[in-house]
Amino acid sequence: MAKKKGKVKSRRRMLVLGFLSIITIVAMSFTIGKYWVEIFEKYKEKNSLDKELISLKEKEEELKVDANKLQNPDYIARYAREKYQYSKDGEFILQIPEE
Repeated sequence: MAKKKGKVKSRRRMLVLGFLSIITIVAMSFTIGKYWVEIFEKYKEKNSLDKELISLKEKEEELKVDANKLQNPDYIARYAREKYQYSKDGEFILQIPEE
């Protein structure tokens, strides 16, 4: 009889330890999975921000070139004539309709 009680206690102990082990493994798997999803989202966000950074650097270079051009008075005069239809003395502006 004592051997049966010992077996029952041992079996019960193994069942409880097995159950706790399974719960621990499931909880750890869930946590690791959650962190992998966060890492993947951050990786995608980093890639999109890198692309945006490249386009912003290209735009910055274009703006620097435009700023340097605007330092030239001849360029400013030509730009104003083309964009805002200013004319020199004795000049006529003819508008051609765009199709």
